[in-house]
Amino acid sequence: MGTVTPIIAYLVAFLGSALGLLSSERARNTSGALRNWWLTVAAISIGGLGIWGMHFTAMLGTWMGTNVAYDILITLSSMVVAIVVVGIGLLIALRRDDERFWPLAAGGLVTGLGVAGMHYTGMSAIVINAEISYKTTTVVISIAIAVVAATAALWFTKEVSGPLTVLGASLVMALAVTGMHYTGMHAMSVKVSQSTALIPENAEELIMSLIIGGAGFSVIIIFMLALTSPDEEGREDTEQLDRVLRRTESRGLTT
Repeated sequence: MGTVTPIIAYLVAFLGSALGLLSSERARNTSGALRNWWLTVAAISIGGLGIWGMHFTAMLGTWMGTNVAYDILITLSSMVVAIVVVGIGLLIALRRDDERFWPLAAGGLVTGLGVAGMHYTGMSAIVINAEISYKTTTVVISIAIAVVAATAALWFTKEVSGPLTVLGASLVMALAVTGMHYTGMHAMSVKVSQSTALIPENAEELIMSLIIGGAGFSVIIIFMLALTSPDEEGREDTEQLDRVLRRTESRGLTT
């Protein structure tokens, strides 16, 4: 596996986390359809790129002792699971005017269990001429890490604001997400079977690479738009300033 793939996987998790936090900040300061838009962007960024994209970036660099193929339908289903559970967690945790702890805890539990489900669903997409087994204790630890990481991530989406704070929180979130993945991988044991034919190399890895690459490019574009687009408070300030300037100009014309 080396060190290059884990670093790239961490950067993918960081990028998705950063856009997710930025989008969550926008969602907190908006309402209506615009709020729903930013929540959707946050769910896709954190769940689709930060979690799922990191997972399969790491998987593409993992050698299991023989050729590996992936069931594309199951793989894409695991991506949908990640996005949906993060979206549900955001809706629960970012309830307006609710500072109680239980929405955060409930959102973290739902999202964490969903993220763990995404991981092991994605692992079930592996097609390999080997027997795969899991250590129960390590699996339980990976699920616990997922719940704690998800709760921390949702707390960040609820509280974090400002570029530097988003940067620091994204570094922490990416560390938690990759930590859960590699803990889950540590739970897996692979026993290569010599009695079955080798799995031929196919295009699934290329397809997933293109999906992750395309998602990353889209995230960068949306990230730039998010940085340059004012939130609701910013628009109100701009409109108020425009009104003041118009009144000042009208008074100057009448005098």
